[in-house]
Amino acid sequence: MPFKKVNIVSIFVILFCFVACKNNVESKTKTEEINTPTNSLINSKPNIVVLLCDDLGYGDLSSFGHPIIKTPNLDKLAETGIKLTNFYSTAPVCSPSRAGLLTGRSPNKAGIYDFIPGLKKSPDNRDLVHLQAHEKTIPAMLKSAGYATCLVGKWHCSSRFNSNEQPQPDDFGFDHWMATHNNASPSHKNPKNFIRNREKVGEIEGFSSQIIVFEAIDWLNAKKDDKPFFLEVTFHEPHEPIASPEDLVEKYLPQAKTREEAEYFANVENVDIAVGRLVEYFKENNMDNTLIVFSSDNGPETLMRYSRAKHSYGSPGALKGMKLWTNEAGFRVPGIINWLGKETFTGTANNVVSALDYFPTFAALAGAETPNNLDGESFTSLLQTGEFNREKPLIWAFYDAINERRVAMRKGKYKIMARIEANGETLGKIHNLYDGNEALVKNAELVDFVMFNLEQDINESEDLKEKEPEVFHTMKIAFQKEYKKLLDESHIWVRAE
Repeated sequence: MPFKKVNIVSIFVILFCFVACKNNVESKTKTEEINTPTNSLINSKPNIVVLLCDDLGYGDLSSFGHPIIKTPNLDKLAETGIKLTNFYSTAPVCSPSRAGLLTGRSPNKAGIYDFIPGLKKSPDNRDLVHLQAHEKTIPAMLKSAGYATCLVGKWHCSSRFNSNEQPQPDDFGFDHWMATHNNASPSHKNPKNFIRNREKVGEIEGFSSQIIVFEAIDWLNAKKDDKPFFLEVTFHEPHEPIASPEDLVEKYLPQAKTREEAEYFANVENVDIAVGRLVEYFKENNMDNTLIVFSSDNGPETLMRYSRAKHSYGSPGALKGMKLWTNEAGFRVPGIINWLGKETFTGTANNVVSALDYFPTFAALAGAETPNNLDGESFTSLLQTGEFNREKPLIWAFYDAINERRVAMRKGKYKIMARIEANGETLGKIHNLYDGNEALVKNAELVDFVMFNLEQDINESEDLKEKEPEVFHTMKIAFQKEYKKLLDESHIWVRAE
């Protein structure tokens, strides 16, 4: 009998330990699930689509407040996805903005400081500027993770386009590409300057926004494998030289002040129609694991800033400045995220997000390795819960800015800006950093600081450095540190002898 009693007790002890151990494992697993923001999102690699407009202003979509332009397809993506009200491009002008998006790093580090002109020898070595072969890019990263990749639209990351003397889109991981160096020429209508996989295409009938979406769909239709895809659609619209379908122009004429303004309004809607066609294609073909991100490369062009800017009626909304400014309208642009077929956070997000963040976010979703030198941060938690608190500040040094304070930093709800002074004078406008001006720029000082609370003052109207001295002191120290780090890591162009 004593033997039987001990045996029964032992059995109860074993059962109790088994249940306790099982509960502990389940509890740990649940805790890990809660603490892993992308757990319910990463069960298969999503298709990833980047939609990028050219010179689209913060206030140019109806969902972002435009009183006239109709953009129902983009509005629907914002309504059923995430509308980003604090989204930033990586520069206030095209080429550096695109380089920053592709690399997840400040474009200054890649040596792309301003827009890249066509090839013409320049004393400041601007003709040498291009995205260099060693730069790690989103398409190359995703290709290594098993993705098929495609670019359609505008490239503008090299001074020698379609030349073996500089890397081209396929050198950065694009399997298929059809692109132009810069703008569609002679205009958005019937462009003649597209290159497809290093071969000239010749004149294409139609409007650029529709043409590149047709090309994207043709590529997807011809795709024989079951690989997930990365598709970058870089619209030329609404950058000059603008051309729009006449039926859309007629629609806006009664509400526009001039025909040129009606053509601009129609130009933006034509992009919206193209986006709608692409989204409908995804849905009809059951591509129900497709992450779409939409934004602009920079803010809106200023009407008649140059002779051909006669259609430039873009709206900065409530923001100060325009394209080429380091005030908000230069690089704060409409942002939209929509993950077709996935349940994510839905609604308006005031979180500070940047195009720099695409690289680490896409890498996390694709299960790819993330380089340790990125300036962006993964916003996968935003997709899951709507929460994303940026730790790294955003800094811009645009030496060709129209406004005088050409260096700016956003950290939390505050933004700080400063002039650059060398030898007691404001540093003149600079297109490029090269061995001839490196010492001048690196020895210059940040002066004449201003600080704004962007949560309370979106149009940067009240300088708070006197009202909030402690915050200003902290921001100034961080600003100077970040700018020095950026300068130290900026690429300097040197012409080979």
